[in-house]
Amino acid sequence: MPPLSCPAHQSLYGPEFAADPAAVYRRLRASGPTAPVELAPGVRATLVTGYDAALHVLRSPETFSKDPRHWRDLADGTVPPDSPVLPMMTYRPSALFTDGGEHARLRGAVTDTLARVDAGTLRGYAERSADTLIDRFAPLGTADLLGEYAQVLPLLVFDRLFGCPAGHGVRLVEAMSGMFDGVDAERAHALLTDTLSDLITLKRRRPSADLTSWLMEHPAALTDEELIHAVAVLMGAGTEPQQNLIANALRLLLSDERLAGGLSGGTLEVEDALDEVLWTDPPIANYAVHYPRHDTVYEGTPLRAGEPLVVSLAAANTDPALTGTRSAGNRAHLAWSAGPHTCPAQGQARLIASVALERLLDRLPDLGLALPVGELTWRPGPFHRALAALPVTFPPVAARSGTGPPGPGEGEGTGRPPSAPFVPSTAEQPAVEVPAPGPGTAPGHGTPRSAWARTAAWWRGE
Repeated sequence: MPPLSCPAHQSLYGPEFAADPAAVYRRLRASGPTAPVELAPGVRATLVTGYDAALHVLRSPETFSKDPRHWRDLADGTVPPDSPVLPMMTYRPSALFTDGGEHARLRGAVTDTLARVDAGTLRGYAERSADTLIDRFAPLGTADLLGEYAQVLPLLVFDRLFGCPAGHGVRLVEAMSGMFDGVDAERAHALLTDTLSDLITLKRRRPSADLTSWLMEHPAALTDEELIHAVAVLMGAGTEPQQNLIANALRLLLSDERLAGGLSGGTLEVEDALDEVLWTDPPIANYAVHYPRHDTVYEGTPLRAGEPLVVSLAAANTDPALTGTRSAGNRAHLAWSAGPHTCPAQGQARLIASVALERLLDRLPDLGLALPVGELTWRPGPFHRALAALPVTFPPVAARSGTGPPGPGEGEGTGRPPSAPFVPSTAEQPAVEVPAPGPGTAPGHGTPRSAWARTAAWWRGE
């Protein structure tokens, strides 16, 4: 790999990259299916931009490890200890950063726990949560669909699924947004760890019918540290990427003439939009970091042991070699990764996103962007594809009566044995009180608040 001073290292951070990552991927492809990049100041890596090359890396654990303890530049001090990407890349005892038998044990606990969530009940709760949120801004005629909807809906769902006590949700959003953005990432990671440690302590004392408690009782016998990181991986995958999937699909539906003509209620347009976004604007654009176990060569390019290979899911999906293969219904994209580390929660993630889109477009069929699509801004960061705001306008409509988040006991699956699949109740917690939306950013005006700040203000009713 060229030295860091070499101009061949393309920066994957900053507003320029966030504004047009596709142009960067096109330039990098001139170097072949892999190219040298810089993820943050002083953090060099190789970006995998070709679809076949990405599959080769993702499906070859005997050659490419997920364990960051192989990372040479981190071990020898080349990577600064305060680098903003470290919380997303350093080793944790979780399925995300392990291989072989240890990965199988940790991933098994996650997949078995997710299997206990009933899809029908999850859909019902997501629908109620969506209606609750829509009722807050429907009479106003304007909204920021990121800060007031796409960001909050997954948080409501995951607060319930994991049995989070009141107040934890805002802390988790702040922590995860900071880690993905690389803004004070060390403090964000500490906040995440402390918040989840509190949750684990609570559930040790009072286990309930929720994902956190089910992980605790799994035969894998996860330690408290492993539990914290298992929940962190699931929460991280289910909040930040989930909100980006919803927001990016809404942006597409509201701006693409192929889809915008049929917004009023058809699910075909929703599924098409999700497929299109997962191909062209996946919520996690560059991640799936691997480390060659030994020096190797891929299509003439040497890959040195211990130097990070970052799979660009976005670049691989838009590889010109795939032209003509991305037809409607083709889901061979890499948005969920591939190989032994394929996302275990993709079914649940797609279900929540589908409900979010269907419910919103059914309730507000005359939505329109409040500014030209080209004026929307994207949050910087090497890993995600995330809008800063999604302001819209629409004819005001009255809120529906009787909507609100399910209260204690609703959707419990009463009478089932502990092993039966159902979405947990939160009988030991107060129901979430959803406040009126705060002022945020007027559509098309001013500088949007940070992602977590908008949600925190919304949650507090500011």
